[in-house]
Amino acid sequence: MDARDIIKRPVITERSTDLMAEKKYTFEVDVKANKTQVKDAVEEIFGVKVEKVNIMNYKGKFKRMGKFGGYTNKRRKAIVKLTADSKEIEFFES
Repeated sequence: MDARDIIKRPVITERSTDLMAEKKYTFEVDVKANKTQVKDAVEEIFGVKVEKVNIMNYKGKFKRMGKFGGYTNKRRKAIVKLTADSKEIEFFES
């Protein structure tokens, strides 16, 4: 799997922007990717050193449209902590 296939997009929420001060970045990742693949992908794409990776799985929610029901897509989210001497990841241009 290619590094760009593993990391789908950054998750930008109020909580995730607060975590950026602690060098923790949140990404939506592929549901089949493990911690080692996420670490290697972030290091390759952004050129940083990763200390730790936490991964969370989210089930799809049941939604209805009239009489039809179905589930939303399941997701996987990774919080990546960078080492203290690593440079920061810039999502927004200053």
